[in-house]
Amino acid sequence: MFQNFGIWQIALILVIVLLLFGVGKLPQVGKGMGQAINEFKSAIGSKDDESNTDDKNDDAAAR
Repeated sequence: MFQNFGIWQIALILVIVLLLFGVGKLPQVGKGMGQAINEFKSAIGSKDDESNTDDKNDDAAAR
């Protein structure tokens, strides 16, 4: 996914992020992003569980 990014491109992105958010806000931004990713994963997992349960119920009803 990041195969086309060189060290200079990554460094430039990090400098821009530092300028936008500042050093003090970076931990808060990282924490917020981590929580968002965890919530997204749990939502995806619960969606998969619901679809598996629905499939089982449909199979049982068809019999």
